[in-house]
Amino acid sequence: MGYAALYLPDHFGNQAGPISALMAAADATTKLRIGSLVFDNDYRHPVVLAKEAATLDVLSDGRLDLGIGAGWLASDYAQSGIRYDSAGTRIDRLMEAITILKKCFAGTEFSFTGRHYTISAFAGTPLPVQKPHPPFLLGGGGRKMLTLAAQEGDIVHINYNLSEGRVNRRLVQTGMAEATDEKLAWIKEAARDRLDSIELGVTIFLANVTEERESLAAGLASSIGCEPHEVLEIPHFLIGTIDQISEDLRSRRERFGFSDVIVPGEAADSLAPVVERLAGT
Repeated sequence: MGYAALYLPDHFGNQAGPISALMAAADATTKLRIGSLVFDNDYRHPVVLAKEAATLDVLSDGRLDLGIGAGWLASDYAQSGIRYDSAGTRIDRLMEAITILKKCFAGTEFSFTGRHYTISAFAGTPLPVQKPHPPFLLGGGGRKMLTLAAQEGDIVHINYNLSEGRVNRRLVQTGMAEATDEKLAWIKEAARDRLDSIELGVTIFLANVTEERESLAAGLASSIGCEPHEVLEIPHFLIGTIDQISEDLRSRRERFGFSDVIVPGEAADSLAPVVERLAGT
């Protein structure tokens, strides 16, 4: 259908384990990239994740995009008994983890002492195929996380603000177009000279190919608490005909700079004509 990559989330609900499932997808294909959207740093020690990620990259012949985040879904933590620290602490821990991951991928012996991790005379193996490491996909909706993403990520995705740890109406409101403009400003401020080397992206959480664009937008606006035209401008939504969706993606690329767009798996068939039109353009 023309899609470039398959990404899988990392939660404890009804989904396949991402590491083995991504490897199955890589093994069944020759060009499809695979990626995590995203590994929760709190679920795996960075030395453990580095070995798993490098192995995925080796066995896929260099097709891994390494998405990693600070963790956000409170119910995962509550159900598993993993401590749910403050967002600031989780992001600080992720900062240390990214440093460790990159050192593991370099293949030389290193030690590291931080607030959250201590590594002693360790050399990571195997080494990834991609040099210096698989592309890091980082993202978020708050300033601290987007600052880290802009400084360390190769692919930076703008998301809702997930600070509440659950999905609700307020969360959706943090994804409005004007809020996205503000998030982009944070990224540009933090990235500085490396901005041109970053690929900006967004995840689509609602995709509906329909002739009833206006009526669907009106219904969603009522539930979200905004105007119908604002619903159609939310960069995480795609609503309308193939022509309308294609034009929305073009206009968002112009406004926000998004070139990396992830769509829900259940919409892959219906959005295939859009992929055919826009991929590589």
